Amino acid sequence: MKELISEKQIKSRVKELAKEISDKYRGKTPILIGVLNGSFIFLADLVRELTIECEVDFIKISSYEGTRSVGTVHLLKDISADITGRDIIIIEDIIDSGLTMNFLKTRLEGANPASLAITTLLFKKEVARLNFMIDFVGFEISSEYVVGYGLDLNQKKRNLKSIFRIEQ
Repeated sequence: MKELISEKQIKSRVKELAKEISDKYRGKTPILIGVLNGSFIFLADLVRELTIECEVDFIKISSYEGTRSVGTVHLLKDISADITGRDIIIIEDIIDSGLTMNFLKTRLEGANPASLAITTLLFKKEVARLNFMIDFVGFEISSEYVVGYGLDLNQKKRNLKSIFRIEQ
């Protein structure tokens, strides 16, 4: 493994993202929907840096086995909040192919939220197949497989404080 983004860089960028989100949602109480399992550390750090009121909920989906996307999305845990007429911010650890985010955006828009924004810590812009913009991006990275800060390899390595590239 080789360090790609340091703990210090992550902390700094999370603070910047929290300020951007707080500025955009001043006077509102958005619901932040964390995508489990990968986003839990990012979401926790982000929420603690926000200067606005917010609510938190979680959704769990799966589209990977090991380091490979299986090409389909499976809903494992749905949100519990009623999001109709509410400001929603999806919090994702990483967007790579875009399969998961396309699924989530379509699913949540079906509940008629007042607004829907997407925040991701990592964005593989060169491989993502999206027909919409990502509202808040922590870091753009290449298509390499990464672990740490919530991102896993077969449910391991989430506890690393930095983000590391897996070297083949």
